[in-house]
Amino acid sequence: MSSMRGVFFLEPGKLELREVTIPEPGPGEVVIKIEAATTCGTDLKGYKRGHRLFRPPMPFGHEYAGVVTAVGAGVKQFREGDAVCGANSAPCNTCFFCRRGQQSLCIGIEDSFNFGSYADYFRIPAHIVAQNLHHKPENVSFAHAGFVEPLACAVNGVINADIQFGDTVAIIGPGAQGLMQMQVARSVGAARVIMIGRARGRLEVARALGADAIFSSQDGDPVEFVKSLTDGRGADVVIESAGASETWSQALLMVRKGGTIVQYSGLPGGTQVSFDATHLHYGGVTMKGVFHLIPRTVEMAVQALASGAVDVAPLLEGSIPLEQVEDGLLRMARSEVIKLAVEPGLTG
Repeated sequence: MSSMRGVFFLEPGKLELREVTIPEPGPGEVVIKIEAATTCGTDLKGYKRGHRLFRPPMPFGHEYAGVVTAVGAGVKQFREGDAVCGANSAPCNTCFFCRRGQQSLCIGIEDSFNFGSYADYFRIPAHIVAQNLHHKPENVSFAHAGFVEPLACAVNGVINADIQFGDTVAIIGPGAQGLMQMQVARSVGAARVIMIGRARGRLEVARALGADAIFSSQDGDPVEFVKSLTDGRGADVVIESAGASETWSQALLMVRKGGTIVQYSGLPGGTQVSFDATHLHYGGVTMKGVFHLIPRTVEMAVQALASGAVDVAPLLEGSIPLEQVEDGLLRMARSEVIKLAVEPGLTG
């Protein structure tokens, strides 16, 4: 078989399943047969409104796990038949930012992104093979291994939060990122994790995964709720993962003096957010924007899945074939599911 199926992004609100040629690996590259490609909130946002990294028409999807079917010249660490998983980008390690240990800000990172995992086969470029492709742990399913990239992002967000042993951490947004960040925060020493959201079903998932307290914004003011649990101070650390300008502002009101905020979620280009400058300045609050991942957090994500330190099973709410990618994204938009595994081997 010389052709395969792949989902393409044509414009906001429009996807197309095409038949294209199976890629061949160049030097340093591998081609994998996709066993599972998990759906992502970034894919959903891009599908609905476009994305600065999307250059249509383009192959769609970026989370993946599969089996190596072809290996390019010079590849030593992988061979045909290996089960693999990994990230969709890799830093150059030579630019201004990489040399300063800020690899997620690599000047070439946006051009390094690899899209097209909603397909039968997926080519992994040499720069990703060399740094961010890993052997799939034997005890981790392909569908769960597809979480490596988003989990690596969650780990990166938590690491930048500088959580101290015994801290109270509030997370806004019980989506896939927030639910993974909650588990990572606990593993690095958070004594108490408060999950703030809107959808009660997702908040119950957070409770089942170990949240000490949950609160729906439908029931009142989440800032007052967090303060009621912290003697009026606010949380030591707040991680914003909901993706709304309102919750970006809320995060600052929810953190204590001297605390730290990680603004993790992305907002539409040009969005302006209002902050309480008095609390930020006189309260000595640290606010950070955190984006994407680094090779070390990809390694950590693989280890976390293998060890069971992070449980992604409750976040995965079914499998769909390639023909149903658009429907799956719409189900995510309606908060019917958190994530789905796109499995090309299934029939539509």
